[in-house]
Amino acid sequence: MLRRPLRMKKPRPARFALAALAAAVAASACTPIVELRGNLPPPEQLSQVVVGKSSRDDVQSLLGTPSNISPFDDDAWYYVSTVTERVSFFEPDIKERKVIAVLFDRSGTVRALETKGLAEGHDVIPVGRETPTAGQEMTILKQLMGNLGRFSKPAQGQ
Repeated sequence: MLRRPLRMKKPRPARFALAALAAAVAASACTPIVELRGNLPPPEQLSQVVVGKSSRDDVQSLLGTPSNISPFDDDAWYYVSTVTERVSFFEPDIKERKVIAVLFDRSGTVRALETKGLAEGHDVIPVGRETPTAGQEMTILKQLMGNLGRFSKPAQGQ
């Protein structure tokens, strides 16, 4: 019986390309994604805000529109910036947070500048209660049955 010599299979370019693509996708899934959010003015612009002299218009022209304005009066403007890092599908991890508060007096002049970091922050835990509302919750069946007979007739002459 004659035996043929074993031949080595030639590597196929398509298999090699597929393996390289799979390795690249696996490696990129572990690469952290860094996101910068917010409005943080540069230090040289922040240094131009003078306590006791700068007005609201001066601050807005130097630093831009604030991220937040205090909700009950406009005596405090907040410039907030956050840097987060996320790996794959996991929750983002906050790496850095900076809040610059510009406080105004009644006449609209800057009375104080405060800078806070991540260390000064604290978590806010929302209250789980619900506010009761008047009325009733209707199921789909109640809604369908309630609409029976409520259709208007077309107007005469149309």
